[in-house]
Amino acid sequence: MIPIHLHYMTDRLFRYPYFIKEATYARRIAIAIYRTTKYLKSKPPYTLLDRFLDSVRKNPRKAFIRFQDETYSYAQTDKQSNKIARSLLKHADLHEGDTVALLLGNEPVFLWMWLALAKIGCSAALLNHNIRSKSLLHCFSCCGATVLIAGAELQDAVEEVLPALREQGISVYILTDHVTTEGLESLTDKIAQASDEPIPADLRANITLSSPAVYIYTSGTTGLPKAAVIAQLRLWAIASLFSICGVKSDDVVYICLPLYHSAGFAIGFGGAIERGATVVLKSKFSSSQFWDDCRKYNVTVIQYIGETMRYLCNTPKRVSDQVHNVRMAIGNGIRPEVWRTFISRFGNIDIKEFYGSTEGTLGFLNYAGKMGAIGRVNFFHKKLYPYALVKFDQEHDEPVRNADGFCIEVAKGETGLLVSKITQKAQFAGYARDPKQTEKKKLYNVFEKGDVYFNSGDLFRTDHENFIYFQDRVGDTFRWKGENVSTNEVSDILTMATSIEEANTYGVTVSGYEGRTGMATIILKKDHQFEPEVIFSHVTTYLPSYARPRFIRIQDCLAVTCTFKQLKGKLVEEGFNPAVITDPLFVLDETVKSYRPLTRDTYQSILDGRFRL
Repeated sequence: MIPIHLHYMTDRLFRYPYFIKEATYARRIAIAIYRTTKYLKSKPPYTLLDRFLDSVRKNPRKAFIRFQDETYSYAQTDKQSNKIARSLLKHADLHEGDTVALLLGNEPVFLWMWLALAKIGCSAALLNHNIRSKSLLHCFSCCGATVLIAGAELQDAVEEVLPALREQGISVYILTDHVTTEGLESLTDKIAQASDEPIPADLRANITLSSPAVYIYTSGTTGLPKAAVIAQLRLWAIASLFSICGVKSDDVVYICLPLYHSAGFAIGFGGAIERGATVVLKSKFSSSQFWDDCRKYNVTVIQYIGETMRYLCNTPKRVSDQVHNVRMAIGNGIRPEVWRTFISRFGNIDIKEFYGSTEGTLGFLNYAGKMGAIGRVNFFHKKLYPYALVKFDQEHDEPVRNADGFCIEVAKGETGLLVSKITQKAQFAGYARDPKQTEKKKLYNVFEKGDVYFNSGDLFRTDHENFIYFQDRVGDTFRWKGENVSTNEVSDILTMATSIEEANTYGVTVSGYEGRTGMATIILKKDHQFEPEVIFSHVTTYLPSYARPRFIRIQDCLAVTCTFKQLKGKLVEEGFNPAVITDPLFVLDETVKSYRPLTRDTYQSILDGRFRL
C-alpha cells in the first residue's frame, strides 16, 4: 500500500509536472532576495567587492582566474588589484565617486582593473573595444569619465580621438611600460612599482548600494550605444542569476563573451564572485577551440548568447563531442532547432535560457527546461515584480489603449509587448547623461492613473502551460498585406531548408505598397548551391503568403553585433536595389513557382507596378 504522503506527491506531480522545478526556483529566488535585503540593511552596505574580499580571506589559494596557461588565485587577484588601485591613486588623482573608462580586451587585467576601481570607490565605464572614432568619443562622453585606460593593442584607436580627449582635459593611460605620444601616459610600469598592501575601506566609505558600480553600453542593433547605469544593488541582482540557476562554488565557469557586455561581466564575472567559483577567461569566442578549452580546464558551466550555440552546432562533428564535464549552459537567444541539435550532439547539458536586458527591471528564467521558452509565468515572481503583455500597434509603434486611456492585456496565445512596473524593488536607473532616451523607455498610466512601467521593446506570447516565448523586438516585426510578420519565425523556417545555414529576415519598403515586404539575407551551407525552385517550394509549404520573403540576398557571412545579435539596419537601408547591391539577389515569382534572379529590369518593373509582389 502506498503511504498517503507519497500518494499525495505522486498526484501533485501528475497534475503539476513542473512542481518540483517550480518549488526549487521559488526557493532560490527567495534566498537571493533575502541575501540582497540583508546586504541592503547592513552598515556599511555589503557590495560585490566585499563578497570577493570574503572569498580572498576564506579561500586565498583557490584558483579564481585561468587565462591561457596562467592561473591566478583569489589572493593573487586581490594583490594585483591592490597594486593597480595604489598606482591610480598616486598618478591619476582619482577620488571616491569618479568614473574611469576602460577600453580593454578580455584579459585578467580587465577584471583586476574593475576590482581596483571598486576598492577606491570609483565606477568603471566598459567601452566596446571594437568601436572607433565618433562612436568611441560618444560612448566616452556618455559616462562623464575623467580618465581613460586602454590596452596597448588599442593605442592607435585612442590616438585617433586623442585631440578631442585632450580638449576635455581627460587623462589617458596605456597599459604598457613606455609611450612617446604626447598626451598619453604609460601605466604598466607604474603598477609594477606599486605596493600590493590592502586598500583601506575608508576610501570607499560613502559608497551605497544605489551608487553606480559600472556603466554598460547597450549593444543594440541600430543607433549609437547608450550607457546603462548599473548601481551596486542592480549588479548584485544580475550576479545572483548564477545562484538561481544552481551554479555552485566548485563550478568552473567558461567566459568567452566580451567583458564589456552584461553577459560576460555582470552575469559571468559577477556571478563567479557571488558563488566563489573559478573563471576560465577566453580572449574571444572560438567555435573551433571551444570544446578543447572545456576539456583542458575542466569547465562545468558555459555561457552563450545570440548565435554562438548555432556556431558550435555548425562545427565538423568529432568523436569527442560528448567528452567533457559541462553540466550547464546559461544564456539567451538559442532557437528551438539549435537547442535540439545541441543536446543531441553534445550531451544532456542543462540549458538555462533566460531573458533580461542590461537596463531592464525584469528578467525571466526557463527553469523548467521547456525547449524554446525563456521562462514561465510564476505567481511568486509576478507578485514581486509586476509585469504584463499588452496589445501593441505595429504601425504607430505604441501600445493600444482602451476608451479610458489604459493599456489592454493580450489573451493567452496572443503576442504582446512586455511592460514591467517600475517600483522601489524594480528600479529603472536609466541611461547616463541621456534623460531623453531614459524617458522614452517609460510608459505612464498603463493600468491606472499614476503608474509607471518600463517598456522592454520586446514582444512575447504565453502558451496554455504558461510558458513565455520571445517573439521579436519591436521594429523587427514588419507588417505586410495587413498582417504582422515575425522576422524570427521566418528565419527559423528558412534555416530548416537543407541548403541554408543562417538567415536574417527583415522588412523593406517598396514603392506603391503599404507596409514592408519580407526580405531575407542568407548564407548557404558549405558545398551547397542556392536552389530557387526548392526554396520556393519550402517557403510556400511552411509560410503563409504574406510572410514569404519576396526577396533573397546571398552573402558569405552575416553581420552581427559584438554580442552575436544579427544586424538589420544596414540591410534594411540597402533594400533590394541590384544597382547598389553586388551580392546575388533573387525575387519570388509566383508565375514560374520559383525564385528568379533580380535584374535591373525586374527591379524597375517592380517599381513601375508591372511585376506584382
